[in-house]
Amino acid sequence: MLVISIIFSMLSLTIPPAHAAEIDNSNIYLVKAGDNLPEIANKYSISIEELKAANGLQSDELIAGQKLWVPILYEVRAGDTLVDISSAFHASVETIKAVNGLSSEQLYTGQLLKITPKRMNIQGQHILMTKEEFKDWLFNTQVKREIRLIQQHHTWLPSYKHFNGSNHFQLLIGMENHHKKTMGWKNIAQNITTFPDGKVAVSRPLNIIPEGTIGPKANSVGIAIEHVGNFDIGHDVMTKEQQAAIIYINALLCIKFGLTPSIDTITYHHWWHMKTKERVLDAAASYNVKSCPGTGFFGGNSTASAKNYFYPLISDKIEEIVESMQ
Repeated sequence: MLVISIIFSMLSLTIPPAHAAEIDNSNIYLVKAGDNLPEIANKYSISIEELKAANGLQSDELIAGQKLWVPILYEVRAGDTLVDISSAFHASVETIKAVNGLSSEQLYTGQLLKITPKRMNIQGQHILMTKEEFKDWLFNTQVKREIRLIQQHHTWLPSYKHFNGSNHFQLLIGMENHHKKTMGWKNIAQNITTFPDGKVAVSRPLNIIPEGTIGPKANSVGIAIEHVGNFDIGHDVMTKEQQAAIIYINALLCIKFGLTPSIDTITYHHWWHMKTKERVLDAAASYNVKSCPGTGFFGGNSTASAKNYFYPLISDKIEEIVESMQ
């Protein structure tokens, strides 16, 4: 059993790669009460747009305690490489070379380099990340509302046949438009989306409760995750990449919010009555509940399936992540 207090103390740290432990500069700015983007951008000689792009900010609002990647001036030490430096400071080799006018990757001790954090892949409110990038983004983010429930959904439509490997944003915008124009919701319903290639998107800000047919009780303290695909038996067979991403991001969310995987913390849409919006778990006729997240979702959509095939994988991943952070 993990000790929650230890987990939270780990989350307060920014843990760079092994080589970066030798580097004592920090390009993390800890937001304080009263801070605003223009002042921070001016302090670090970066535009507001670049600061938002580097940190995956969906608005100009800042919350005390959140962490921002900012530019720094770094003095090269013996043994440093551009790969090490870029990894330690959330940058890219290409950007470091371009900003500093480097024609090669050769460095010398005492050399001063301006390190600019890399831009995240953003279109509108949608931020597309690898699962590892999502980890950094999540642990730097402050969420000011209570989170006690992580919802699992499948999109049903779009399904795998609609994903071509590069149309992540197109599918997200399509879902956003459907949710707003057809369903009458104010925004895309889900906070997070996973894709067949293992990519992860954040769309609806985590500080805003999700919308959707699961109902207000599940949404009021919830984060909604939509997994692109139709995972009812006989339809899409989930890729290993998407499986890994789903397990990983659920583990990260549990660590972030101090949750232990159980039916009370990680829920399936199938367990909620379509009309009453009450949690019924397995005790409802099929016509009163949706199959979501699918009859083939990690062994099925029952509570027994979740307990036997889903929660243990998340618990193992939590331990693995926490151990890597020590």
